[in-house]
This record gives sequence, C-alpha cells and structure tokens, in this order.
Amino acid sequence: MSKTVTLRLPDVTYQRFRVLAERENRPLSNFIETAAFRYTESDQYADEFEMEEIRTNAALKRSLKQGVKDAKAGRGRFA
Repeated sequence: MSKTVTLRLPDVTYQRFRVLAERENRPLSNFIETAAFRYTESDQYADEFEMEEIRTNAALKRSLKQGVKDAKAGRGRFA
C-alpha cells in the first residue's frame, strides 16, 4: 500500500527537481520517487560489470572465503 510523505526541500533543490521532472514529462512526485528508487537500487546491488569483476578476482574470493571462515569461528571484531 502506498504511503504519503511530506518532504521539505531547499528552493534550489525543488527548482532543480521540478525542471528535471518537466524534461521527462512526469509529475514532480513521480520524479522524486523514481530517483530515490534508482539510488537505493544502485547503492545496494552490484551491477553486471561489478559482479563479473568480483567473480574473476581470485584474491578477493580468497579473502571473502577467509572472512566467512573467521566469522564462523568467532574470530575478529564485527561492527
């Protein structure tokens, strides 16, 4: 179910969002919603190029495997 959120923006930010929303022929609220969604998606997930780099980086894979072993054994500090 959708939720309504009140958002306070500085005038300069509001104007920038409004102009960008108009360029895409979208309502301001839809522009902000889409921008926030894209930001959270790109921040939380590795894209296909990053994943390929991770898959082919042998040193990184060894380090991650060692980190998992250390975590399971209770070694180290975890914040």
